[in-house]
Amino acid sequence: MGVTHEVTNQVPRLVGHDPIAGDAALAEACVRHADVATLDSLKALGALAGSEQAQEWGRLSNENPPRLRTHDRYGHRVDEVEFHPAWHDLMRTAFEHGLAGAPWTAVPSAHPATPAEPHAHVRRAVGYLGWTQVEMGHGCPVTMTYAAVPALRAAPELAERYEPGLTATAYEFGLTEPSGKRGLVAGMGMTEKQGGSDVRANTTRAVPNADGSHALTGHKWFTSAPMSDLFLVLAQLPEGVSCFLVPRVLPDGTRNVFRLQRLKDKLGDRANASSEVEFEGTTAWLVGEPGRGVPTIIEMVATTRLDCVLGSAATIRAALTQAVHHARHRRAFGALLADQPLMQNVLADLAVESEAATALAVRLAAAVDAGESDFLRLAGAAAKFWVCKRTPTAVAEALEVLGGNGYVEESGMPRLYRQAPLNSIWEGSGNVIALDVLRAMSRSSTALAAVRAEVDLARGADDRLDAAVGRLAAELADPGQLPVRARRIAGLLTLCLQASLLLRHAPAEVADTFCATRLAGDWGAVLGTLPGGAPVGAIVDRSAIPPA
Repeated sequence: MGVTHEVTNQVPRLVGHDPIAGDAALAEACVRHADVATLDSLKALGALAGSEQAQEWGRLSNENPPRLRTHDRYGHRVDEVEFHPAWHDLMRTAFEHGLAGAPWTAVPSAHPATPAEPHAHVRRAVGYLGWTQVEMGHGCPVTMTYAAVPALRAAPELAERYEPGLTATAYEFGLTEPSGKRGLVAGMGMTEKQGGSDVRANTTRAVPNADGSHALTGHKWFTSAPMSDLFLVLAQLPEGVSCFLVPRVLPDGTRNVFRLQRLKDKLGDRANASSEVEFEGTTAWLVGEPGRGVPTIIEMVATTRLDCVLGSAATIRAALTQAVHHARHRRAFGALLADQPLMQNVLADLAVESEAATALAVRLAAAVDAGESDFLRLAGAAAKFWVCKRTPTAVAEALEVLGGNGYVEESGMPRLYRQAPLNSIWEGSGNVIALDVLRAMSRSSTALAAVRAEVDLARGADDRLDAAVGRLAAELADPGQLPVRARRIAGLLTLCLQASLLLRHAPAEVADTFCATRLAGDWGAVLGTLPGGAPVGAIVDRSAIPPA
């Protein structure tokens, strides 16, 4: 058969790059908040993240989603979830490179914010931001395992038993007695049908057993990562909502009652299993004080919200990387797309968005290392609202850079697009988080003072930031209809934080463009509307990741 046409002007596959060390904004943030040695320790992970092999793992784990097996061949209830081998490759890599509970290793329970190494949480955050660009779904159980440790420390005996496994760098899949495994995976079960984010409306109840444990009865509407070894769940005691630890396998080796009713058929996050779980006399142990379940599990939620920001920054960065790569190889109307002024405007706007998200995400991780709980409480909530909200917009614009090719599954962009809204929903949707920002301000003057102190580090460096800080102060000084303005306040607070970080640490062209658009209002309703004269070429060049 003769050749019917010659294939030209097609973009080569993006492989052989390092999304950690090759990302100037991420690498600089790592060195700024940690050191060069910390960045160097992630070389192997970065090389793998940019490899063809890792990309194939991501594709296979999404095209072959988890399957639920409720019974074995003999009719016995087993409630297991089967995953494609590529999922296990992703999970094993994340755990072995310390992206799960490892930062908490050897940390005294009396000082839960102090890491075993001075930069352990920054290292983990930078690695997480780079590695999850390969595939975001498996980041959920990695996050849950990371976040479970500080919450579990409200029950020292349980922490002593299970923390070695939760902080290990080993991944061992399969349901066996947790204390005998080399490494453990943790999940969470809070949401119920009737309550959603209103966990105080939960109806799952707990009844004390004679041996000090409790028996849980109820239904969880969303339970993350049901194949995990341990779960932190909420249930009602007479004192109110309380937090409990539920293992899949009990200390005597028998399986706990953990009925997987079905797996959710989701918009995105296809590689990760989300489930409905029925408890019927399920054995659990109390974590923290009776009736104090929400404050106890908030220790976990605060940390998972950090990963919502990291994951969203990773999704924006992955989309930007693909867009820049495409534009630098695709020609149209006689020139490379990357050389055409309007395309440069789009790419530069995306790059500014990405760098601002990355800078703030790593700064939040540094707050964990430093024990800055007041700063993290407010800044983490605000960043969770704003960065996660910006992600779908950024990914959609990046997808459009690829034109029709970006709408095709083979490009990988549709998977990023489906994933983009998730972190804005997970751990509290937009309204819940915006109201939580107001709550953090009203309940803790030290939290607001800590965030203001961070912003003030750049006061006087740019009139547009100073003006934005003034607008924020005016918003907070006006109590009228404050909840209605919660989104405005959360967004403006985040923009001030991002501007402060960029003015202090980013190149002048990035910081100036951010302030001119995000703060001064000289910016359109869509990306790619930077004002004339913006240094778009320099910004795009900075965002490009060179081949390894």
